[in-house]
Amino acid sequence: MATVRIPTQLRTLSGGAAEVSVDGSTVGEVLKALDAAYPGFQARLFDDAGGLRRFVNVFVADEDVRFSDGLGTAVEPSQTVSIIPAVAGG
Repeated sequence: MATVRIPTQLRTLSGGAAEVSVDGSTVGEVLKALDAAYPGFQARLFDDAGGLRRFVNVFVADEDVRFSDGLGTAVEPSQTVSIIPAVAGG
């Protein structure tokens, strides 16, 4: 099982948990399993085309998945997947 770090803004969906464990061998599978276990994540993380929302960053072992295989990025059972919302301001 992979560990998923949940940002503060989304913890209401995970019952307040900062980290949860779900199965999946790719980032896409892990995030779908996260939504299956804690409904509501899909709408917050994915756009209408099924891709990650523009302001959602996902890291596997501290590597941004946008610079590897995106949702197809491999996830080992002991790895941590971190969901990091982008911060904007001016």
